[in-house]
Amino acid sequence: QVQLVESGGGLVQPGGSLRLSCAASGSRFSINGMGWYRQPPGKQRELVALITSGGSTNYADSVKGRTTISRDNAKNTVYLQMNMLKPEDTAVYYCYVRIDLWDYWGQGTQVTVSS
Repeated sequence: QVQLVESGGGLVQPGGSLRLSCAASGSRFSINGMGWYRQPPGKQRELVALITSGGSTNYADSVKGRTTISRDNAKNTVYLQMNMLKPEDTAVYYCYVRIDLWDYWGQGTQVTVSS
């Protein structure tokens, strides 16, 4: 059974940085896409960034230039480095993994940007 374990959320001041990690385990198949979504308070879940197994990336316009997604295929881990954080980045961040034809989600980690 596939499990995703997220870490790195927390409280950070505006302008600060944060790095989220998500480690996937339990899959017999290779991991295709990996990424992060977020759900701000009172809003729907939205894409933050995606990365393919080959390293191609896709970012939401709201985080471009401030955020870097990366992955370590040997560790089945995806990272999200967020810089120059803004209050509007406050959300629950969810790790996403696509394996074969199935999508898997982490339990979510809270990121709060506030002074």
